[in-house]
Amino acid sequence: MDTNGIIEYITQWLSDYAKNAGSKGFVVGVSGGIDSAVTSTLCARTGMPVWALTMPIHQAQNQANRADEHLQWLCDHFEQVKVATFDLTPTYDAFHAGTADEHSDRNHLALANTRARFRMATLYYHATLNGALVAGTGNKVEDFGVGFYTKYGDGGVDLSPIADLMKTEVFEVARNLGIVDSIQQAAPTDGLWDDDRTDEDQLGATYAELEWAMNALERQELADLTERQVEVMSIYKHLNRANRHKMEPIPVCTLPALLRS
Repeated sequence: MDTNGIIEYITQWLSDYAKNAGSKGFVVGVSGGIDSAVTSTLCARTGMPVWALTMPIHQAQNQANRADEHLQWLCDHFEQVKVATFDLTPTYDAFHAGTADEHSDRNHLALANTRARFRMATLYYHATLNGALVAGTGNKVEDFGVGFYTKYGDGGVDLSPIADLMKTEVFEVARNLGIVDSIQQAAPTDGLWDDDRTDEDQLGATYAELEWAMNALERQELADLTERQVEVMSIYKHLNRANRHKMEPIPVCTLPALLRS
């Protein structure tokens, strides 16, 4: 993989897209994870203004520390980057207080997704305020493989600069960009829960395993699988089916011409 070439290509793509759209820059949500660190850095490399925002909601301290470390790194390397923290915990708590007091898995998932949607609304507020575009932070296996994101949450963006990179490739890009070590070494997590669960805990497989499944299906390389590969393939197919509604266009009821005559 020509990592330096990929970095230059995405940087130019971002710059060209923003200029053609008449945008003044980019707004990026920074979580303390590898994807948002890489995305915000690629946006900053364009030389255009970047508003890098952290939006904690009962955030684990280690996640907040990594986000702050990255924001400081961005400011040290790119003078046009503006950073800010918007604590959405009171907003979330006020919403939570008015919801059903249920301890079901569905209720916990609904509340986790609500966190992502509050953050999306915050990003778009600042994008509108500054005439900027919201840059998404999803990678290829999340966005087009297993649908591991919140619909109209972190999936609600204007453009997706790293969505053709696998997660393992994002880590390689991060190394070349010089992203802070604490982020490169941290286990990936979506940060939407009140515990320390990782993405692997939620998905049941590592990103490398899910990438293997995605590629194996595309190439129809499905013979002589190990027991673990069979298990991972089952996990991948289940997630892909369950989250297909996120990855396909919104269904439109198209009326027959006869009804318009």
